[in-house]
Amino acid sequence: MGKAAIMTPIYLSVAWTLMTSYQFFTQTTVESVTIFLQIYVPTIGVWLASRLDMIVFIHSFAWIFLLSSVIPSLILGKERGVLVQFGVCLTLTFLAFVIQDSIAGFNGALDQILGIAPLFQNPLLAATYLSLPYFLMIGFDIRSKRRLRNKVAFEIETDDFPKDAFIVEEDFREEEKIQEEEYIFQQ
Repeated sequence: MGKAAIMTPIYLSVAWTLMTSYQFFTQTTVESVTIFLQIYVPTIGVWLASRLDMIVFIHSFAWIFLLSSVIPSLILGKERGVLVQFGVCLTLTFLAFVIQDSIAGFNGALDQILGIAPLFQNPLLAATYLSLPYFLMIGFDIRSKRRLRNKVAFEIETDDFPKDAFIVEEDFREEEKIQEEEYIFQQ
């Protein structure tokens, strides 16, 4: 429990930073990629431009989904209840809105954060930024499958229980019966 108490504020801070930054920069990155595609693949670019809000929602949802899945499992472990996970996710969402509003109240603080938005007008950087949650999800899936495979392999290697223990026990019972019958017969 000590590790969780120390790491929880760190996890929540990282989650809040990522959630807030994604809210600030998703619109810019989607527009950058769409403009780039309109130049080189006009059909797809026009189709994306007509559905810009939906695409921004999908990419924002991917980031929120990733954080709402990973952060509670890091804090609470794999054995968490649905209500507890909901509480953690609700807290993260609430903190994102509260702190975003409080930053907007400071003169210049929000402008400094949004000052890096022009970096995301580079289509390559924008595409990388948009694909980051998907790469992380794939990485987490691969990592969990490896851990599961290693755990199963470890359990197989450390299985010290002899496979023929029950066979020996059955043989022993039969031998006892034969001895009892011989004893009874001798009397």
